[in-house]
Formats: sequence, structure tokens, C-alpha cells
Amino acid sequence: MNSHFGRPLAVTLHHFDPTTASTTEWKKLHAYRRLRGNEDAPGDPLLPDADFEADLRTHRPLHQNHRILALHGEEIVGNLVIGFRRPGSKDWEDFARHLDVMGGVMQQHRRRGVGTALLAGLAEFMSRHEKTVVSAKVRHPESHCFMEAIGAHARQRLVENRLRFCDVDWNDVAHWLEDFPADSKGLSWEVHAGRVPMETLTPLMEPLTRLINEQPLGTLELPRFRYELQGYRSWYADMDRRGGEHFLVLLRDGQKLAAVCDASWDQRFPDRMYQQLTAVEAPWRGQGLAKAVKARMLLLVRERHPQVQAALTFNAQVNAPMLSINRRLGYSVHREEAVYQAELDSLRCYLARRA
Repeated sequence: MNSHFGRPLAVTLHHFDPTTASTTEWKKLHAYRRLRGNEDAPGDPLLPDADFEADLRTHRPLHQNHRILALHGEEIVGNLVIGFRRPGSKDWEDFARHLDVMGGVMQQHRRRGVGTALLAGLAEFMSRHEKTVVSAKVRHPESHCFMEAIGAHARQRLVENRLRFCDVDWNDVAHWLEDFPADSKGLSWEVHAGRVPMETLTPLMEPLTRLINEQPLGTLELPRFRYELQGYRSWYADMDRRGGEHFLVLLRDGQKLAAVCDASWDQRFPDRMYQQLTAVEAPWRGQGLAKAVKARMLLLVRERHPQVQAALTFNAQVNAPMLSINRRLGYSVHREEAVYQAELDSLRCYLARRA
């Protein structure tokens, strides 16, 4: 145990503004994020400095971020990234109470009041912006303990699954696709790689929104998830700037959607693909459509990017059908996470006790 545990560390909170930050401030932030990345997720790649800065400076029409740094003297010892729906954007009133937060404290300075100081900054931010519910995803045992201590509740359990391409039986995957009788079921394939035309995406917004909200979401108290064209425009603009591709595999029943598989590839991390939504419309469930679209997606990515070595995806722990398909493909659990939610009043109670 660190000999400093229990001895309070004097910190001040600094609100980091990427539009006005000096070169020195950026250097300190880069050094901190590299250190924290190695502590929290050793082996996972980090964004290059220039890309990280460009990302923070980019205006998002639908979402906004705010950063709070905990400083001990001139050293960054902890941080919070607060995300929320941009006021004035479409349907922002539905999100008005909610925000997301991520961040942490350097290992050598934990249990010294840094997290509590950041929590006070978060509570002040929530009060000032009339937010009452905060959500946070955590993975480490000490993070779970902290969430419980502040009165947060685990609303959803997740697993990050990873698939090593060298472990895949590609003949088996090809057979999954060959053995799926799309024609005899009256279904047709539609495959997009690179970018999906906006005229194709537009009629998909409603069925995709409905399908994502049918996924197991635990007891999360959240506005309805939305697929939005503006979100795709912003995402595609990001990919145009830094390099990347969006893949969309559909099975259609005439013009109606029967099944979907969604994934992306980032040129900055060329050895991996990111698996997103896989879903099947209710009348077609239990007939092998999910397995077929996932197989088609894997073969598509492998063909276009033979350098890809792994696929990453998140699944709810209670989503047994999808977990079963992933296991048969060769996915294994990389780590487990939980999404916690807390009310502003709970944070205030905790801070009053600590005071």
C-alpha cells in the first residue's frame, strides 16, 4: 500500500479550455493522459497528440464536453470529462437532466481526497447547469467501491469482448454465410463499406433507433437512444479528417429492415475493428440472421483490411443470444464494466459527510 494513502493532498480545480489552452498546458495534459492510459488500460493504443488536440477542438453539433483537472501545484493528478447534449440542439430538452462523466486519479495519489475534490467540482457543475443525474462507466474494483460510497447504483453490467482474427476458423465463418438461405426466406443483402449514402441512412434512423432501444439496457434511467443523421455527418467529417471507414451490412425484407450489423475501422489504429450494433427485427429472430450478418461483416472487414488483427465489441451481460454467437465466433471476455448512475442529491450528501 502506498505510504501516502490517507494523507490529504492539496489540490485546486482547473477548467481546461481547449480553445485557449497554452502549449505548456497541452504538454502537461498529454503527459497525464499517457500515464493514466498506461495505468488504466495498459497495451491499448492512445491517440497521437495532434489528433487528440484536434478532437478536443472540434465543434460537435449534438454533444459538448467539459474538462476539469485536479492540480497539485503544477502537476495534474486527476481529471473529469463531463459530456452532455448541446443546449439548443434537436430534442436537447429530453436530455436536460443528464450528463456522463469519465476520468480518474493517478494511482500514487488515490485515497488522498483528489476524487472527492473532483466530485465537488462535478456537483458544482451540475448545480450550475441544472443537471440532476450523472452516469459513469467503471471497470476497476476501487472504482466500483468509490461509486457505491457516493451513493451511485450499478444500472447496467457490460463485458468488453475481443476476437483475435488469428484464432478465427474462417472456413467456419464462410460456411455460416453460405448456409444461410437468404433467397429462400425472401431476404436480400445490402452491404456498404467506407461511407453509407445519406439517402440510405435517412429511412434507417427510425428502425435503428427502435432496435437499439430494444437491447438490454438494465435499469438505466436515460432518454431514449437516438440514431440521428447529424451524428453521422459529424462522425463522417471526423473520418474524412483522420481516416477511417464505416461498414453497414443489412438484410432486407423488401424495403423493410430485417437485420443489421454495424462496424467501423480507424486508420490511426489499423490493427482493429470496432463492432457496434447487431440487431434483428422481432419477426425474424431465432432464424440465424444475427449469425449471418456478423459473418458477412467479419469477412468484409478482413477482405478490405487484411492488417486487422482483432475485433472489439461491448455486450450486456444479460444479452445471452449475442454472447452465445460471439463465443462461437471465438470472442473472449477482455474486461467487465458497469454503468453507474447517481443523483445530484446523493453527491451532495456524500460531500457533506466528507466535509
